[in-house]
Amino acid sequence: MPTDTSPGPGALPARAPLAPVPGVPVLDVVIPVFNEEKDLGPCVRRLHEHLTRTFPYPFRITIADNASTDRTPEVAAGLAAAVEGVRSTRLEEKGRGRALRTVWSHSEAPVLAYMDVDLSTDLNALLPLVAPLISGHSDLAIGTRLARSSRVVRGAKREFVSRAYNLLLRSSLSARFSDAQCGFKAIRREVAERLLPLVEDTGWFFDTELLVLAERAGLRIHEVPVDWVDDPDTTVHIARTAAEDLRGMWRVGRALAIGALPLDRLARPFGDDPRDRTALPGVPRGLARQLLGFCAVGLLSTLFYLLLYSAFRSSVGPQTANAAALLLSAVANTAANRRFTFGVRGRARAVRHQAQGLVVFGIGLALTSGSLAALGAATTEPSHGTELAVLITANLAATVLRFLLFRAWVFPERRGTSAKDDNR
Repeated sequence: MPTDTSPGPGALPARAPLAPVPGVPVLDVVIPVFNEEKDLGPCVRRLHEHLTRTFPYPFRITIADNASTDRTPEVAAGLAAAVEGVRSTRLEEKGRGRALRTVWSHSEAPVLAYMDVDLSTDLNALLPLVAPLISGHSDLAIGTRLARSSRVVRGAKREFVSRAYNLLLRSSLSARFSDAQCGFKAIRREVAERLLPLVEDTGWFFDTELLVLAERAGLRIHEVPVDWVDDPDTTVHIARTAAEDLRGMWRVGRALAIGALPLDRLARPFGDDPRDRTALPGVPRGLARQLLGFCAVGLLSTLFYLLLYSAFRSSVGPQTANAAALLLSAVANTAANRRFTFGVRGRARAVRHQAQGLVVFGIGLALTSGSLAALGAATTEPSHGTELAVLITANLAATVLRFLLFRAWVFPERRGTSAKDDNR
């Protein structure tokens, strides 16, 4: 792995505490609204009073009107004129994601946040939400209603839908954050600048897509337990929103599976993580991590190989079964090591890597086939267990050589750049 700590072109800088700039708000809280003429005024005034009393830095509240058809635009304009630090913007198309993308893309504040107009979340969680972003500890922050210490008041139906949705995210997209749809989130501006162009959704799935891509890119997401009182008058159409979310999950899952998203551009520079600065005496930096990944992939591919060999052996001879099983497991092994051990994403150079992997496969085939030939010469009818024992031993010998060839030839370390850069 490269040890250059300088960020590449377009890469995120190393995390650092924010330095307030005179005349520029540190925090910009966006309130997306659609036909909220009754609740908008009390919400903005209550939020403004809370921030004035508790937030130690300059702030702004931005009302993002999503094509409202009632008096919401007039109320928003009146608040912007009457309350210091409040502004309003009008969008002619609906969509919470569209509103957040528009305001966040044009805001100069280093920390960008949003919350729902109903103020279902206890405002005492706002400072803990943005503090890790201001200090430089985290890249994004979300409120979670599913933590054990959260206190939530809502109906059984909404509770079931929320937990089922997050369970589906964990199972389908391997998401580790706990609450994707809580309307209480924040992000550092430099992260938003690079992440927003990758997010396609303009509606309710915007939050989830943003978090999934951030997590897959290795960005740090801070979670804050919140107290939440559900709004019984919400205008959210649960069935339609659920259908849109399922389509969004399918789209994002497919893009991640084929490597269509350049998430390597979001990676923090090497050395930002303290683990990157921990060198082992006499061991090249990154080698220990690669060895762990290679061993994990090797264990799974060996099991895969043995299963294939046992399945093929019942219908063909041992040499043919060995060659077929080794070929299929080698393709899977190269792909897995490419992604997880050496951190190469995307489709660029994938064919070349597989071709080089097949050369390494040829070496393994020679070792294992030679071992089987030697066993056949020594014993006329070796048992199936003996064959497997010989193959395991031969594969262990081939594994050491495979790792060395992968590291030095297939996925070589490049000074000042990484294999990921090939995908840019």
